[in-house]
Amino acid sequence: MVLGTAESAVLCFDVGGTDIKAGVVDAKGQVLGMCRVPTPLDPARPGEAVLDRLAELKAELASEFPEAPAKAAGIIVPGIVDSVAGVGIYSANLGWRNFPFTAEATKRLGIPVAFDHDVRSAAAVEHSFGGSKEFNDVVVMVVGTGIAAAVFSGGKAVTAGGFAGELGHAQVPDPDAAGSTILEAVGSAGAIAKRYHRESGIRVDGARGVLLRASAGDAVAARVWADAVDALAFTICQCVNIIGTEAVVVGGGLAEAGDDLLEPLRKRVDAILDFQRRPQLIRAQLGQDAGLLGAALNARALLGATP
Repeated sequence: MVLGTAESAVLCFDVGGTDIKAGVVDAKGQVLGMCRVPTPLDPARPGEAVLDRLAELKAELASEFPEAPAKAAGIIVPGIVDSVAGVGIYSANLGWRNFPFTAEATKRLGIPVAFDHDVRSAAAVEHSFGGSKEFNDVVVMVVGTGIAAAVFSGGKAVTAGGFAGELGHAQVPDPDAAGSTILEAVGSAGAIAKRYHRESGIRVDGARGVLLRASAGDAVAARVWADAVDALAFTICQCVNIIGTEAVVVGGGLAEAGDDLLEPLRKRVDAILDFQRRPQLIRAQLGQDAGLLGAALNARALLGATP
């Protein structure tokens, strides 16, 4: 199998629970074309169904861009991912367990494949080219319907066989009862909207609707928002204490709140910490396509190309 050269184009695939984003990136890093298609869901053969669709997309993109034949592909997926072994260990939403993605994708696509975690790949792009690039010890948190994260220590990604960065399932104090719950149940955008609806009986348009009501003086909305900030701050401080995090990049839908989230979060982190250095809290800069760019960089690395 020929790897090609650093001047070769690559394919990139970002597999999500709802959609697959696919693109062709040339040697200069320009995205020649990109499309979005529904993710096939097949409980009997979940991994195979996804790869069959990727093979179809490869053929479609090759026909559309014959001047840029791809010599490698990058595939990123959610869940627990062992990128070294090339295995999708577990995906709650898409249904696979211990599926050999790298081996099976290489067979179907006929080119070398770089396989990795979606958030970790997006975080690598954000860390390399976004606001945290000057730091070595960084946590990138994607806060949306759920919460996922990637951890960098000494400038290198911490993977732990795919199990590192599961901050959404980290324990935090439960604001509704004695004891603890998981961060995702309090601090995610999905949880903010659900908790507000449960406590007020009012349906809102996501976490943004809760923030708007809090800004207008709604006491229940203000408390739900403050609980989310407290839970996120608690987890950030745990990262600072355990791994010495210098900077935290916040992305995902909740980051769209901007300073309405980051300013109270900074104050709460500062109040919790004692002698420890305060981490810089930074809003993610590279947007919704960071994962696709991360997949492209992973593929380019197979060709010996400099990002």
